[in-house]
Amino acid sequence: MPAEPVVPLPRPFLGSGAVTLRPLVAADADGPYLDWFNDAEVCRWNAHHVRPYTREMALEYIAAAQGDGPDLVLAIEVEGAHVGNISLQEVRPLHRTADLAIVVGDRTVWGTGVGAAAAALVVDHGFGAMNLHRITAATFAENAAMRRLAEKLGMVREGVRREALFKHGRHHDVIEYGLLASERPRTDAG
Repeated sequence: MPAEPVVPLPRPFLGSGAVTLRPLVAADADGPYLDWFNDAEVCRWNAHHVRPYTREMALEYIAAAQGDGPDLVLAIEVEGAHVGNISLQEVRPLHRTADLAIVVGDRTVWGTGVGAAAAALVVDHGFGAMNLHRITAATFAENAAMRRLAEKLGMVREGVRREALFKHGRHHDVIEYGLLASERPRTDAG
């Protein structure tokens, strides 16, 4: 039986240093991707890990991300390894707004600045190429890493949705952040 042809991954869409961002592809469902969303620690402070995440669910999500909708969903790579995903989702073209979401699933790159580099690329792209006016992010109050990331991006803490999400047997506050295009310093990425 002949071996299945190897499908090359798409070329990077955005990049800076060791971090590159590329479109998600079906082959990602056969890599470490599934493990991230079935890992309680990776999903500790996000909406995942409520029920098992299957390959079929991943393929459905990837297919939707490849569509022609307004949302931007990208794989985060470091040295060719898929380590996470990042998106500008809930894009509202009329209002020129979007929500930033990120998951760094590969624990070996936690604390190395990979998430911050990926987020800076996406935020610059959102304000530049996508002509967004406002980018928001929301996180569990206990998610110190995401709060630091939002602040590093220059986002302003805008409020708290009290007891808005249920996880770990109780309700948690959600911290809301926002950044306007006029507040974002231009970088080489944008």
